Amino acid sequence: MEYIQITEENLEKEHICCAISSNKDVQVSSKKAWLKDRLKEGLVFLKSTERGKCFIEYIPAEYAWVPISADGYMYIDCLWVSGSFKGHGYSSDLLNACIEDSKQKGKAGLCILAAAKKRPFLADPKYLAHKGFIVCDEADNGIQLWVLPFEKEGVLPEFRDCAKHPHIEKKGYVLYYTSQCPFNAKYVPILQDTAAKAGVPFQAIHIDNLQAAQNAPTPVTTYALFHDGEYITNEQMNDTKFLKRIQEQEGV
Repeated sequence: MEYIQITEENLEKEHICCAISSNKDVQVSSKKAWLKDRLKEGLVFLKSTERGKCFIEYIPAEYAWVPISADGYMYIDCLWVSGSFKGHGYSSDLLNACIEDSKQKGKAGLCILAAAKKRPFLADPKYLAHKGFIVCDEADNGIQLWVLPFEKEGVLPEFRDCAKHPHIEKKGYVLYYTSQCPFNAKYVPILQDTAAKAGVPFQAIHIDNLQAAQNAPTPVTTYALFHDGEYITNEQMNDTKFLKRIQEQEGV
């Protein structure tokens, strides 16, 4: 497998999204606009030449859009290998490249979000454990911070206080999200429209800067849905799934 790193020079022409074929799609343009600014902060986006089916995205933790304290570490936004590309060692290729690059840059280790059991859009804990990662912190909602330290001694990453006990005071459905995930550009407006038609209180809060992301009331900032103040899921939903979730929450 051949890999290519996204740069400011090739960003516009390269395919970056695992499930979206057109570079003109609003989801792609949203993601690329977000990436463009992150590249200046040291983000690395390494992908296969096979239309983005395999990629890893990581950034110095000081600039990570998650509420963690992990100075000196590298934070992995996403490690994705899809479909028929699974089972060929490509995820190891990408992770090894991240490890080597991070060591060369003098980082203390890697960190990434997961949970005790695999959750949608989060890293697989079994894979992380196999690769030597360990849990270094956990929020009340079961979201865990995993770390692969390069040295035996040192301060391990941890969640900031704002994210350790995910809860908000707002009633109804409240969605926190960023443009890191391209799917949000399409599906957040769909949820807003669906909620309006169903007469359901719904507010979408777009986290659009680093400070807001690092002080968010949730470990997962790409997509975090609350209901009556309580965190319920990080899984992106279409209108059908959202209506089903409403019925479940309301006990219909």
